[in-house]
Amino acid sequence: MVLVKILLIVMAVLAVLYLLAIMPRLGRRRVRKEFFGVYYAHRGLFDNEGDAPENSLRAFERAAQAGYGIEMDVQLSRDGVAVVFHDFTLERMCGVKGKVSDFTWQELEKMRLGKSDQTIPRFEDVLKAVGGAGPLIVEIKVEWMDLRVCPVVDGLLKQYRGLYCIESFNPLVLLWYRRNHSQVMRGQLSDGFARACKVRESWHLLVQNFVLENLLFNWLTKPDFVAYNHRYASVLARRLCRGMYGNLAVAWTIRSQEELERAGKHFDLFIFDSFLPDTGEICRQA
Repeated sequence: MVLVKILLIVMAVLAVLYLLAIMPRLGRRRVRKEFFGVYYAHRGLFDNEGDAPENSLRAFERAAQAGYGIEMDVQLSRDGVAVVFHDFTLERMCGVKGKVSDFTWQELEKMRLGKSDQTIPRFEDVLKAVGGAGPLIVEIKVEWMDLRVCPVVDGLLKQYRGLYCIESFNPLVLLWYRRNHSQVMRGQLSDGFARACKVRESWHLLVQNFVLENLLFNWLTKPDFVAYNHRYASVLARRLCRGMYGNLAVAWTIRSQEELERAGKHFDLFIFDSFLPDTGEICRQA
């Protein structure tokens, strides 16, 4: 009987610690509401087979003109210039071996995106081109612990007159913003990392993926929203953040109207590509 009581106490303590670990920032409903009313075009309104490839100025201009919000990816060149590009490596979109961080801005701006005449844009130029036309979700790309991109991005966004928020898969980015520019709306990106992990992976990678999938750094980073792969809407930590704590839930990346309708039951904001969403539903969700 004593053993049962001890086990119950231990389970209760673990449950409380778990709920504290995943607790996001509470409140700020008025700020969050400003991001409702639009769908968010993933890497702009792009066509990688045409003249407006992903994360290009033309794709962002098309999204702004169509009245969509915009999601984009930012990282640093070798000489510290913030550029808009998704992959850490250049091969998929530019046919060049090496990482973005291996090249200077002068070298990067000569590289063509896909089959188009578009080139890798500076973040500064994207902000000028969009001009505050719609809300932005800026994903900050960081490998491991190199956070030099954070103050560069933050400095440029401080001059931007439109609505924006930041997000990252790396909790250190959110922690940097919490410590240095806390009023900026920040989001934790996540995915079904642990589910995709293979048993033969190293133990530290298994632990890392479990922690990231289950949002166990929220106690430290205090995100205003959680942006999750919509295919893993059932993850308990994600559901508790939205249901128990009232945290804003963002779905990525929706690629059909059918996926959008399914995700509508579990998320509040939606990042899309590969189709044009029916705009009727989003107005009711605002």
